[in-house]
This record gives sequence, C-alpha cells and structure tokens, in this order.
Amino acid sequence: PLPTEKAMVCFGSMFIELPKAKTREMLQQDQEELDEEINKLRKDLRVKVNRLYEAQGKPELKGFNLNPMSAEEMKLINRILEG
Repeated sequence: PLPTEKAMVCFGSMFIELPKAKTREMLQQDQEELDEEINKLRKDLRVKVNRLYEAQGKPELKGFNLNPMSAEEMKLINRILEG
C-alpha cells in the first residue's frame, strides 16, 4: 500500500484530514502571524514599562531594549561554542 500524503489536523473540536503540503503551509503561515504578534506585543510592552518608570520617577531600565536572538543566530553561536 502507498503511504498516505495526508495529515489529521484539529480545528476546534473537529479533526480534518488535509494534504500534508497544505497542512505544512497553514502551520507555517500561522507561526509567522504568531511571531509578528509576539514581536508587536514585546515592542508595546517596552514602551509601556518605560512610561511606567517615567511616571514613578525612576530611571529607564538598562538593557530592556535588547532583542532576542533568532533561532539561526543561536545555531551559529552553538556551532562556535562546540568548536
């Protein structure tokens, strides 16, 4: 028998069988949207925290405007550390 090129995907409380390529495409698109939303929320949080500190009369946090490294950057760092 030929292996099936379909995957079971859960939408709410239903499971639907879709082609693997379409499923992969949907998951990648969802992940990109989630990454964008996370980055937007992080950026907004920095602004809000700075406003809060300013309202309290405290100095701005040092290092709070740092950005996380990407997965690719982490792989390169790990490769360098491993020698």
